[in-house]
Amino acid sequence: MNLDQIVRKSGAWLGSKQATEIVISSRVRLARNVKGERFPGWAGEDRRVRLAGKLRAALEAAPSLREAVYLDMGALSATEKDILTERHLISHELAERGPGSGVAVTADEQIAVMVNEEDHLRLQALMPGLDLMTAWMRIDQVDTELEELLDYAFSPRLGYITACPTNLGTGLRASVMLHLSGLKLMDEIEAVINGLERIGLTVRGLTGEGTEAHGNMYQVSNQMTIGETEVALVNRLFQTIGELETHERNARLRLLESRRTYLLDQIGRALGVLLHARILSSSEAIERLSALRLGVELGLVGHVDLDCLNELMILTQPGHLQKIAHEELTPEERDELRAKVIGERLRNARFTE
Repeated sequence: MNLDQIVRKSGAWLGSKQATEIVISSRVRLARNVKGERFPGWAGEDRRVRLAGKLRAALEAAPSLREAVYLDMGALSATEKDILTERHLISHELAERGPGSGVAVTADEQIAVMVNEEDHLRLQALMPGLDLMTAWMRIDQVDTELEELLDYAFSPRLGYITACPTNLGTGLRASVMLHLSGLKLMDEIEAVINGLERIGLTVRGLTGEGTEAHGNMYQVSNQMTIGETEVALVNRLFQTIGELETHERNARLRLLESRRTYLLDQIGRALGVLLHARILSSSEAIERLSALRLGVELGLVGHVDLDCLNELMILTQPGHLQKIAHEELTPEERDELRAKVIGERLRNARFTE
């Protein structure tokens, strides 16, 4: 598997057959470090390169990762790093790294292990739909295999030792990505976010920490990683997401009943722009695709399915557009190509009522 093969398909987290109309994907991430080694941010390049070689050997020996491909950050172009970031396989922080950092990715893209990001290892399982337990079991298996090959930094009192104190303990972050257009359009999303934060959950945007919720896509994750078992953390988030889904469904029903004209106007404007625009920025495309997605999910728009919209969410990002064009594009050229790609893919989309 190489980046050309990766670009030809949607990411593992965008499988509509497993996803509901609200929950897009589930992720479980573990932070791990090697005993006696400096954290990547405190280690020089020589130390990181040496440790990366040791970690790569362990990754290649782990049975769950034998078919994975290892990508060295020092050997990738800026566009290739953008592609990995846009597919949620690496973080923005890892994309800024060079030699001594990398990522191992399985062919299905459901497992990715970052090397020498903030921690020595960031193990991630990413599944479509609300499937937190499967994500946990898969990444727990990888973690178990690696722990037999590496001497993890661990304290009987504090748990797994991590570069950031907020990850101490289990080192586990579980998160779910949701499409919450109903709550947003009913002006109820802020109250919901405040309520989630009061019970110890964090709400972020589409691309993670420090980002806004473009396209009404929100990531909900646990704040605490210490004091509870991994399974307890995962189960608590699972139960909360079930309640959040109910609130979103109720908001969509109220939109249809009491604000139908407003709803149809939002969807119609999005459809018109996506079909006929000649220039589309990345942020506008995501917002318009979100509104169209809501129309498809509510049965108001036909001749387009969620698989197509999922694919467009990925293919219209800057890195993917440049890979498609086989050349580096200016921001203006990307905006033109983005509008062209979207218009062609959605040319048959129509209101059904």
